[in-house]
Amino acid sequence: MTSICVLTGAGISTASGIPDFRGPDGVWTRDPGLEEVLDYQRFVSDPAVRRRSWELHQQDPMWTADPNAAHRSLVDLERSGLLSLLVTQNIDRLHHFAGSTPDRVVELHGNVFDTVCIACGARGATGQALARFAESEEIPACLECGGILKTDVVMFGEELDAARTERAERAARAADLFVAIGTSLSVWPAAGLVEVAAGAGASVVIVNAQPTPADGLASRIERGPIEQVLPELVREWIAAG
Repeated sequence: MTSICVLTGAGISTASGIPDFRGPDGVWTRDPGLEEVLDYQRFVSDPAVRRRSWELHQQDPMWTADPNAAHRSLVDLERSGLLSLLVTQNIDRLHHFAGSTPDRVVELHGNVFDTVCIACGARGATGQALARFAESEEIPACLECGGILKTDVVMFGEELDAARTERAERAARAADLFVAIGTSLSVWPAAGLVEVAAGAGASVVIVNAQPTPADGLASRIERGPIEQVLPELVREWIAAG
């Protein structure tokens, strides 16, 4: 049976109403200044940046987004027994909401639904922190120690979780087929997973609206709308076994 490892990026969620980052109409394409809000050192050192970050979280379309056909097709792939691991750069939890088994999903960049205190490590729910922010208009702090609270999203300047990265690399190395979906393949170490898989002998399929730096490693490239293209591909893979 074919072993398939999947990597997803922001492009898989655009049909759910969540804009990507680097596409023609991406968040940072339209407003490059927003990147500073995700800079860890700026977030920690500047209360104004922290306030802006929490204000943006209040407006985040992720709170009301629903999974689309592409997310659901990966649930079908998992249930077929072909999916070895689903690695995602996304922080929107839409794979979980679609029905993917949490233990089969590696969130390389964390998620926006959980919070963590940078002082004591206490964890909580972002929704509760946002409710406190809306009520008091004070930047939410850790309820345990009063320390700086952030969402469990890996910011620029933060280290990725080593265990998650290692698990993703092992799955890429062991896969017969590696599929990169909706990702610009410009952010490392996620981008390097294509090279890891190809170097170990896997076939590579890239499904993305724009060209990527890894296109030369792919045996198949699909440029159509992901919510239409991916379900067709999944049906094809399941039929082939």
